[in-house]
Amino acid sequence: MPTAPLKVLILCTGNSCRSIIGEALFNHLGQGRVAAVSAGSKPTGEVHPKSLQLLESRGISTAGLRSKSWDEFAHSPIDIVITVCDAAAGEACPVFQGAPVKAHWGLPDPAQATGTEAEIMAAFESIGKTMEARIRAFLRLPPGLPKDELSKQLRAIGEDIA
Repeated sequence: MPTAPLKVLILCTGNSCRSIIGEALFNHLGQGRVAAVSAGSKPTGEVHPKSLQLLESRGISTAGLRSKSWDEFAHSPIDIVITVCDAAAGEACPVFQGAPVKAHWGLPDPAQATGTEAEIMAAFESIGKTMEARIRAFLRLPPGLPKDELSKQLRAIGEDIA
């Protein structure tokens, strides 16, 4: 009997770059094992064009991606919440209420990158590479881990893969 996909919420503040990239990568790489969505505590209302450019350059669908509020998921069953804000840069990480497994995979905000067009795109590429490595590590975990072990493994992934 097939198991239902894990419902993953990737949460950030603006929901225009990191969490959007995470949503698309989780759904692309998860191949039905994961149903990912993303949201922000203070969404910008638009997806950063370079986020879309990055995903499209990798052949990942951007259909349906949009900047949205976490309010949309307040009453949805969520198995895992992963925050991707950059606490090291003083960015406030939103706290999702409820009992899902929670982990922090902090990443710098590529929307804040400055420099040449190539340097800015390199910031987005770096986020994409790190998120992909973390998601692949997650997908290698055995299914059905107890919540406490899953939480431990997710934290380790966020700490070990930079």
